[in-house]
Amino acid sequence: MESLGLKLGGMSCTTCAKTIEAEIAHVPGVIRSNVNFALEQATVGYDRQKTNVEAIIQAVTTAGYQAIPIEIANSVILPRRGQIEEDDIDFKLLTGIVASVLLTIGSLPMMLDLEISWMPDWLDHPIGQLILATPVQFWCGYSFLTGAWKAARHRRSNLNTLIALGTGATYLYSLLGTFAPQLISNSQQPHPYLYYETVAVVITLSLLGKQLEQQAQGQTVNTIEKLAHLQPQVARVIEDGEEVTIPIELIQVGYIVTVRPGEMIPVDGKIIAGESMVDESMVTGESQPITKQIGDEVIGSTLNHTGNLNIQVTKIGAETFLAQIIQLVAETQADRVPIHRLADRIAGYFVPMAIAISVLTVVLWWVFTGDLAMGSITGVGVLTISCPCALGLATPTAIMAGTRQGATQGILIKSGTSLELLDRVNTIVFDKTGTLTIGKPVVTDFIPVVDSYHGDELNVLQLAASVEDLSEHPLAHAIVEYATSKQLGMIPVTGFKAIVGSGVQGIVNGKLVQIGSSEWIATLSVHGVMQIANQQILATYQHQWETEGKIVIWLAIDGEIAGIVGITDAVKSTAIATVTKLKQLGLEVVLLTGDNLTNAERLAHKVGINRVFAQVKPQGKADVIRTLQFSSKRKHRPIVAMVGDGINDAPALAGADVGIAMGTGTDIAIAASDVTIISSDLQTIITAIELSRATLTNIKQNLFFASIFNILGIPIAAGLFYPIFGWLLTPILAAGAMALSSVLVVTNAFRLKRFRPSALS
Repeated sequence: MESLGLKLGGMSCTTCAKTIEAEIAHVPGVIRSNVNFALEQATVGYDRQKTNVEAIIQAVTTAGYQAIPIEIANSVILPRRGQIEEDDIDFKLLTGIVASVLLTIGSLPMMLDLEISWMPDWLDHPIGQLILATPVQFWCGYSFLTGAWKAARHRRSNLNTLIALGTGATYLYSLLGTFAPQLISNSQQPHPYLYYETVAVVITLSLLGKQLEQQAQGQTVNTIEKLAHLQPQVARVIEDGEEVTIPIELIQVGYIVTVRPGEMIPVDGKIIAGESMVDESMVTGESQPITKQIGDEVIGSTLNHTGNLNIQVTKIGAETFLAQIIQLVAETQADRVPIHRLADRIAGYFVPMAIAISVLTVVLWWVFTGDLAMGSITGVGVLTISCPCALGLATPTAIMAGTRQGATQGILIKSGTSLELLDRVNTIVFDKTGTLTIGKPVVTDFIPVVDSYHGDELNVLQLAASVEDLSEHPLAHAIVEYATSKQLGMIPVTGFKAIVGSGVQGIVNGKLVQIGSSEWIATLSVHGVMQIANQQILATYQHQWETEGKIVIWLAIDGEIAGIVGITDAVKSTAIATVTKLKQLGLEVVLLTGDNLTNAERLAHKVGINRVFAQVKPQGKADVIRTLQFSSKRKHRPIVAMVGDGINDAPALAGADVGIAMGTGTDIAIAASDVTIISSDLQTIITAIELSRATLTNIKQNLFFASIFNILGIPIAAGLFYPIFGWLLTPILAAGAMALSSVLVVTNAFRLKRFRPSALS
């Protein structure tokens, strides 16, 4: 199977993406097709023996869109929807609002049958209203017109269809009333009303709904852009024995790159000189820095802590670890199962029905009364009251209100689909480091050897912290923070030295202070019965702490054992309560981490998680999410949420039905997620689920309000109750009913401001 990437143009909504996907799929020889609306990209798998690139592009062109081939392997980043397009819809909306206000004021004399002395003559003149309404109909409403035309070409209908037909029929009716009133007037209405303000209001309200929906789009591209900028832009290359700084894109396989302590490693490669501790937690999930020596592989964008490294480049471009993560994020977001909005499903039935009723109304009035003018009025009234402004606003307004309320609760929700799926989540997967745990090492235990030589407990701690203060190692920072919490100051150190993989040492107040692993300290001289006894006692504590998953650091002063320190990545205080509550809500809770199995199982047992996936690389995390989604034998596949905070979680966050990022995590994780918990409080996840349920309920209420006016209004507008409601047979009252339904929808949506989370233990 051959793979093809296409950069697409001309899409205005997710319906366009579905249309393109379907057209490509119909090409003989195409095995699979996926269209990512946010990226404006299609990925196609096809059989070269049965079709070719030209045939696939022709299918897209025939559908009314543009397509340009791209190289998938080297070009996963596409231009995002530009600021020009965003400004364009804002300007169109502003134009529509101004025109709607002016046209509504201009129509007051007609609607109220009053003379308004202060109104300019041109404002209620047919030509003046025509000049105001025409740009709104054809420029502001251009996307609705083209969307309806493309749908019609493929024998489909959608919300665009009804907007285009409703406003188009109303505009044409008003145009005839302006230049040929005799064609649409009758004895009851010798001077026909004009409905230019209806055209402007309908299109403006529809544009508002589109803008609210568009604000939730583009997250995929943001993720990829942030990933692309994660890699350092320059690197220091050794050429002829000298260091030369060059742009990262000029790096070639085989180049020698040098990296200093505290710097980010810019390339994927192999260490050929030097030793250091490298923090790979953001990309692998390992909770502690890893010792790297000559011959070891290193990953670009990880952090070098302690030593100078010379690295020979082994991978560049699309082969690098970061590029593979970028590609994986793009693919997992493109492969998501689409969730059809309830409004679209309603429109699928409602639009053809409304069109049919409108046409039937005109025909029946003409056949039974011979009054084509009255038939035209009622037909336009049916289309006007059918215009789905409220239907189009039902979801975006509730989403806007829900997301704003979420922000006040410390929850950022990026799309309506996320809200819909969050309510249906039945499996929730947690990363370990930085998610269920604090994400950095902290001192939990300290046992000094106190005697006349070493001094008191605080003295031993102060000596150790003074030396560690010169180290870049995260464990050293933990000891310094612990000493600072005891209000201890740092003492000047001389002769500082870091021994990679062992520890550090320095001279403090004339004493040699050494801090490091038990293996290293054991190589030092141990004198006297008391020293041996102390070593044995501390070794017992070490064994106990290590069974609890703690890292044990030994201290020595002038070659004599001075104490041990227990350090761990502590579990968050709300982790146990959150997991318990989620299980009470009926969710299956899973732990997914790149850390080793022993640490993972120990933490899972502590917080109450029964299912564990450990030592999983970033690519594998997305595979685990996919397995959880599709390997179940349930009638309806599990809806999976992923909670994470690191770069290594990005593919899983993107591939999950709902990605939830902790706001204290990396920008990449936040960008790849659908929901961001601003704080580190895990219990906010419960609040997010409750908010999603409240918002979904609100959306369904909105859809009811939006539909009931159509259901009740269409028969009246069609003249079914003419003897009773004949006075209502006017598009202006139909437009009023349509506007009222929109007001009800917006008002109901804003009730979400009163949402409050339930009390959490």
